[in-house]
Amino acid sequence: MSGARRVLLPLALVIAGIGAWQLAAEWDLLADALSIEPFLIPAPSEVAEALWTDRALLLDDAWVTLQEVVLGFALALAAGLAFATVLHLSETLRRAFYPLLVASQTVPIIVVAPILVVWFGFGIGPKLAIVALICFFPITVNTLDGLRSVDPDLVKLMRTLDASRLGIFLRAEAPSALPFAFSGAKIAIAVAVIGAVFGEWSGSSAGLGHLMLQASAQLETARLFAAVVVLSTFAVGLFGLLSVVERRVAWWER
Repeated sequence: MSGARRVLLPLALVIAGIGAWQLAAEWDLLADALSIEPFLIPAPSEVAEALWTDRALLLDDAWVTLQEVVLGFALALAAGLAFATVLHLSETLRRAFYPLLVASQTVPIIVVAPILVVWFGFGIGPKLAIVALICFFPITVNTLDGLRSVDPDLVKLMRTLDASRLGIFLRAEAPSALPFAFSGAKIAIAVAVIGAVFGEWSGSSAGLGHLMLQASAQLETARLFAAVVVLSTFAVGLFGLLSVVERRVAWWER
């Protein structure tokens, strides 16, 4: 019952929200409230029609964005886990780099994105860098917190039994950090799509972000909302995939 409730309650809210949106769009309530033309606020039925009519265009651009998201996330995951491990093993490096890691989040990624495009061109490279920069922070911080959360008494016991530093890390600290790392990864994958869109907005000839810019310029609002739906579906699907992997890998935390 609890499992069904977890699915049915969000589904009911989504259906209620779509229904309210449909009525508000048909009766021009939103357009009148915002003092804009009704065609600028498409109804959900129009968005669904655009999803079907423009399916070939959406699929082509979605494939480009999906590659940017997955590859950029993979780079951030590898770099974040490695960097968190280094900071955990070295107190000096942690004191030196941790404040800089936090300060890096004060720089808006929307400012960095155009600079990376100017430096590295309009290929996939700048998009991967932008996605990786967005994902790197939550993965690193959560993993580092997990590594430091291990029970000190367990570490003392292992040292008493002549366990090596590597053995303590592999048998105690790494398993303790795994659920934290997955939490950071799930946060990162949810916001990775934002990084991909920022990168495509800064300079791209393909991708959902590029499609959004074109649709906005052409006042194709239904197509614009359809691209947003596909992008959100990416984020939800990848988040769910990580959750499934987490239940299989970090099974002791269930």
